[in-house]
Amino acid sequence: MKLVLVGADHEVTGSCHYLEVGDKHILVDYGMQQGIEVFERAPLPVAEAMIDYVFLTHAHVDHSGLLPLLYAHGFRGQIFTTDASADLCSIMLRDCAHIQMMESEWKKRKAKRGSDIPTQEPLYNMEDADGVVKRIVSCHYDQIIDVCENVKIRFTDIGHLLGSASIEVWLSENGTEKKIVFSGDIGNKNQPLLKDPIPTREADFVVMESTYGDRLHGAAQGDYVEELTGILKETFDRGGNVVIPSFAVGRTQELLYFLRKIKVGRLV
Repeated sequence: MKLVLVGADHEVTGSCHYLEVGDKHILVDYGMQQGIEVFERAPLPVAEAMIDYVFLTHAHVDHSGLLPLLYAHGFRGQIFTTDASADLCSIMLRDCAHIQMMESEWKKRKAKRGSDIPTQEPLYNMEDADGVVKRIVSCHYDQIIDVCENVKIRFTDIGHLLGSASIEVWLSENGTEKKIVFSGDIGNKNQPLLKDPIPTREADFVVMESTYGDRLHGAAQGDYVEELTGILKETFDRGGNVVIPSFAVGRTQELLYFLRKIKVGRLV
């Protein structure tokens, strides 16, 4: 058995881990680097075409965004993820391909007009996104899935995003079985649209996401509706407009939920 930490090990984006058991080669997540790349990403230990399976914790691009690139480089295995993550990936990976293709064309047009903006080819195209989406196997929460002879997995709801999960992985080799748990991004409790995270009770090894591991959240949570209502009232009373930048799947839905509560309650 072998575990190699490939991405998001010095920083908080581009999650990827490599597992090897017997003759099987497995990735847990294959996320896109977002923002400035401070550290050099480790290469995959094997060629992309040798990867047999991908286990995906959730659909956010920093965990799923390079899956079409994997397909472009020869991957033809299976991607196991939850039902909701499969649905989201079908939208988000195609959207990623579309954005990259549009940006590439925009930069080429600028270059033809004499701009010094460097041109850049997209990492992958819509054909790659369509191809990798067809490799996805939808899985229910809390069911043990026999992936192959020596590998079993189970997804548990971790409350971070629709479909997000921790993944319990049982690996058997030479008569020995080990359980590795990949935490995925862990959500907070008492969120409006998501269930509370379900804890994992036992494991031989845990690979833990810790983006906010150096922050103390505290037990108390603010009244988001009241706080947002106050901002809206103050701005509208001054004749202004409220502009809310939103890019992350999950955060946007929360904002829409709170705005709906404010509207229904006629608080503004």
